[in-house]
Amino acid sequence: MTPDPLTARAHALWQELAGVPVEFGRSAAVVVSPRSRLCPPSWCGIVVLGGAGIVTVPTVEAAVRLREVAVEVPPAALVQADVLRVALPVAEVLGPATLAYASGPDFRPVLMERTVARLPADHPGLSALLVGAGREDAGESGLDEISSPAFVVLDGAEVVAAAGYQVWPRGTAHLSVLTAPGYRGRGLAKAVASAAVAHALDAGLMPQWRARPEPSRRVARALGFREVGAQLSVRLDGGAAGG
Repeated sequence: MTPDPLTARAHALWQELAGVPVEFGRSAAVVVSPRSRLCPPSWCGIVVLGGAGIVTVPTVEAAVRLREVAVEVPPAALVQADVLRVALPVAEVLGPATLAYASGPDFRPVLMERTVARLPADHPGLSALLVGAGREDAGESGLDEISSPAFVVLDGAEVVAAAGYQVWPRGTAHLSVLTAPGYRGRGLAKAVASAAVAHALDAGLMPQWRARPEPSRRVARALGFREVGAQLSVRLDGGAAGG
């Protein structure tokens, strides 16, 4: 079955990030790729999109272990940490995170009374927002990595919500959104994210939204993003990973 154009474009992105030739399959393909960008170095990266999956691992030994699991379960089960823990000596987990994508026809822009301004990505107001949000929320947002302008809502001179994106391979705009803790629940995330998505689409890019928390996923769905799959990274213990 041929994937829809949006899923096919997402497949091409993650195949490139895998670092070695690999194809998405109904039985997830497992490849050795120490330089994979699906996961941190020396970890195993799993991406499932449209019911098909790919897995990158750092060593041949880890590949043997993952292939044994991949032939027994469907790709969707591979992004469930509990499933992997039953079969593998999992030492650490990142995710799973939902991967969602938007196209021009699907995009539902949000308008609000408060003005969304544009600031350079290195504006001090963004640094203050990141500090005020706390390490966990700031890290989850990835706002410090954007290469686009920042689209913000201001309260006086203070940045209280911001969004932007980092340009990834295959013409992908990886979205980042963050709202100050005291300003959440007011629709600000949707407003700034809408401006960032519109900017990305105008540039011919494919917006990508990666999220774990449900509130973030709700914002993406409200803007017309379609959840296509998920990403999970796992670190096996030293012996199992071959390290």
